[in-house]
Amino acid sequence: MEGKQCIGILTSGGDAPGMNAAIRAVTRTAIYNGFEVRGIMRGYKGLITDEIIPFQTENVSNIIQQGGTILKTARSEEFRTAEGRKTAYENILKHGITALVVIGGDGSLTGARIFATEYNFPIVGLPGTIDNDLFGTDTTIGYDTALNTIVQSVDKIRDTATSHERIFFIEVMGREAGFLALNGAIASGAEAAIIPEIATEVDQLGEFIQHGFRKSKNSSIVLVAESELTGGAMGLAERVKNEFPQYDVRVTILGHIQRGGSPTATDRILASRMGEAAIYALLEDQRNVMIGIQNDELVYIPFSKAIKNQKPIKHELLNTLKTLSI
Repeated sequence: MEGKQCIGILTSGGDAPGMNAAIRAVTRTAIYNGFEVRGIMRGYKGLITDEIIPFQTENVSNIIQQGGTILKTARSEEFRTAEGRKTAYENILKHGITALVVIGGDGSLTGARIFATEYNFPIVGLPGTIDNDLFGTDTTIGYDTALNTIVQSVDKIRDTATSHERIFFIEVMGREAGFLALNGAIASGAEAAIIPEIATEVDQLGEFIQHGFRKSKNSSIVLVAESELTGGAMGLAERVKNEFPQYDVRVTILGHIQRGGSPTATDRILASRMGEAAIYALLEDQRNVMIGIQNDELVYIPFSKAIKNQKPIKHELLNTLKTLSI
């Protein structure tokens, strides 16, 4: 990168705790290196509607501890069209933006890849999603905070569960990934996790009823990843009612409570490191890459790999959960 550079930052898709820490890091690292910065409001939608504002270091003061995103986020159907992307590109040129940093999940990075390829435009992505489902990075911004929120919620539910002989199905987010459900189950001492990754291999509910819910325990907590493959907590409760009517079942869907809250120290540090790395990646003329972290080292992952490849679940964690829930 040579000449006067101007970095545009946007957050897209579902919000994740730590996005503000990433915005702060990108902004301040860019300014530190003599670049101008533009904040793009409401994700790709803001690129099309021209909601682009100059960012100074004070714009990102006192935000590292805040959940959500100060840049707001929105879905943009228009950006999926060639006409929408053309309008976005014209607005980028109008504001003198020479590179973009996109903070978001799978869909956001897919949009970034298409746009970068279409207009030969430098974009670096940061993995901001509580689902932890992006390939090439050990963890994503927001995942640790969401996991802690789940554990705190399950701890509270267990207090009431132990007072009744019931099976509690607790549905957590994750779309098609079981990382929150599986690790949340281990961390909260739950009896089982029902996740999409093995939904086609085994009847997880049948296995749990057969081996997991025993007379010695007066209650059981099962974490369920929201997914068509698992049937979700409501679908599983319905199955129990029909197939195992002797059990009393309760359902809790944690929903958007998992997205909110002040980010943990782990997420703040991760977002800060990744945000700084995004600017240095651009200085190295990197493009179409996502900043990932592997074994505590920052790495560059091509968009094509991060998006296309499915991140595998660690099967030994299933064994850990099984062993510890006896």
